[in-house]
Amino acid sequence: MKGLILCVCQGTCPSFQKMNVFEILNHFRREKKVDFVALHPQLCATDGDNFWRALLKNGEDIEKLFVAGCDPVMQKKMFGWTFKELGFDDHKFIGIEIRNMTTEEAIKAIDEAMSVDTQEG
Repeated sequence: MKGLILCVCQGTCPSFQKMNVFEILNHFRREKKVDFVALHPQLCATDGDNFWRALLKNGEDIEKLFVAGCDPVMQKKMFGWTFKELGFDDHKFIGIEIRNMTTEEAIKAIDEAMSVDTQEG
């Protein structure tokens, strides 16, 4: 399975005000580019750790996990220890920067990341 999660800094950060997160998620659902979508306000918080634990309990089922939010390097640092704790192969993780983008720009950035992953995979 492939999944897409949007992490939007509590939904109050100015970096995410120009986009409709539900339209982004629905775009990828409708196009069947992923098997599931989710929206989380702050994956780097304690409840984000709980979200990862619940989602990745059986991480072998996940082929790719795209997380659109802040800087991908920062994402990997913030989530890496949880992935390691859970035995989730972080090579299945693709972080995507979407801060300060419109809905259309975010969709394009995510599409591009998925296309690159498909070409490399």
